[in-house]
Amino acid sequence: MATVADHVISALKLSGVRRVYGLPGDSLNGFTDAIRRAGDVTWEHVRHEETAAFAAGAEAAITGRLAVCAGSCGPGNLHLINGLFDAQRSRVPVLAIAAHIPRSEIGSEYFQETHPQDLFRECSVYCELVSTPETLPRILEMAMRAAVEENGVAVVVIPGEVFLAKMADSAWLRPVLPTRSVVRPDDESLASAAAILNGANNITILGGAGVAGAHDELLRLAATLQAPIVHALRGKEYIEYDNPYDVGMTGLLGFASGYKAIKEAEVLLMLGTDFPYQQFYPETATIIQVDIRGRNLGRRTPIDVGLVGTVADTLAALQPLLLQKRDRTHLDRCLTHYGKTRKSLDALAVNDRDRTPIRPEYVAAEASRLAADDAVFTVDVGSPVVWAARYLKMNGKRRLIGSFNHGTMACALPLAIGAQTVDRQRQVVAFAGDGGLTMLFGELITLSQNRLPVKVVVFNNSSLNFVELEMKAGGIVNFGTDLVNPNFADVAVAMGMFGRRVEHPSDLDSALTAAFAHDGPAVIDVVTERQEMSVPPAITVEQAKGFSLYAIRTVLAGRGEELLDLFSANVARRILD
Repeated sequence: MATVADHVISALKLSGVRRVYGLPGDSLNGFTDAIRRAGDVTWEHVRHEETAAFAAGAEAAITGRLAVCAGSCGPGNLHLINGLFDAQRSRVPVLAIAAHIPRSEIGSEYFQETHPQDLFRECSVYCELVSTPETLPRILEMAMRAAVEENGVAVVVIPGEVFLAKMADSAWLRPVLPTRSVVRPDDESLASAAAILNGANNITILGGAGVAGAHDELLRLAATLQAPIVHALRGKEYIEYDNPYDVGMTGLLGFASGYKAIKEAEVLLMLGTDFPYQQFYPETATIIQVDIRGRNLGRRTPIDVGLVGTVADTLAALQPLLLQKRDRTHLDRCLTHYGKTRKSLDALAVNDRDRTPIRPEYVAAEASRLAADDAVFTVDVGSPVVWAARYLKMNGKRRLIGSFNHGTMACALPLAIGAQTVDRQRQVVAFAGDGGLTMLFGELITLSQNRLPVKVVVFNNSSLNFVELEMKAGGIVNFGTDLVNPNFADVAVAMGMFGRRVEHPSDLDSALTAAFAHDGPAVIDVVTERQEMSVPPAITVEQAKGFSLYAIRTVLAGRGEELLDLFSANVARRILD
């Protein structure tokens, strides 16, 4: 008779799972031993459970299928929580196996005791304790079903001794695969939306991650409505490529052109986006929102028509109801503005006469130019995500993964581990901040140990750079943001991988080319300009006041040289250009 752990592995295999990310521990021994004996499910060893959860989330994002991570009791599974929050908010199907203390000790403040069902409830669509071996098959089936149908995290809490218990075969142990459905609004709702669109002139489309798989339908709609298309960050990889209606991104990381196209809209059509920043929405426009999750409708800005459905299915049903528009005034005005905005952005992504430190825009643009056509890019929160959003070029084959909703540091490297584990032949490039990289620094060893050829591009500005920008905007003198870093390339070499430090712009291309061609993991440590400003497309009065207060307080604090560096990096260079 097989153990409970054997049945778990059998259920995972039937449902297409081929690997589990985690760190071993005594309460997990029954589970990891079942993996060892099974032979056709791999144990992907990492150095921190947080990485296990991030890696599983990246695998789920790349494949669209259920991915699995595991943690031992107490601190082990508690370390999963940040990566699980990210997976839940990114809406990818992840199953977490959380081992637990012995059943007889629950509630006694036993060694390493926590209450996982309470801890993980906020970051999951399903979370349950397996209290007896007999309950395991049904709970596991419900957990996997919830994860794949709701695109979220499911947590199954299993006491260590339950893994080792014997259990007969169960009718519940069957494949759990996602269903496929057509989901669109009813005819009356579609007619209401069509009436608004047919009667309007200046229509702007705002798309997000929900546009995935609907690129053709989106372009057909824009052609009919003569509408510019703005994207939120998570929609970048699905929207901006091969798109003659693209006018860029909006939001804190976006472009003035995207902001302008939305602010000047008579009608805003939101497609598969939960874009959170209220200040970037139009004040008087009529708004139509399409989302597969009805609870998202109208929660960011007041809407006039809400439509529940997938973007692809909804646009397919809406398209026959629309009248072809001929007036391109709004579209052409937005495209012209975008052309100017794009030109000004690209002018910054250059080797600035070999001046140092290196412009981060140049690093991102060159990495994009030299990377493979189907590369997967993972990006840290902070300044790397700004440069990725503005300078990585998507083409329909590349992927862009980051903590875009949860917004946590230290995500680029662990996400890259998951993306690379899925396919060791596909190029994976991690844009890591120096602060984010050192948070989970030990995972560089995972690259070597697991023979993962991830290319890590470090934006090394010796600071928590985006935090400094937030302080400046708030009128606060920078404090607590300095980072004293090692030579990351030397660290990489000491770990047995390719390492190259780049301090001069003229050396960047050769370093990236060599690293990308290297048959193994690589770290490119690029010393970048600390004072480069990533200014949002719309500056509020409060932010302008904040920068003024920052300047005054910085001088009064005896740190006027910071203002000179800021001027040199952002004003003097551009005057000379």
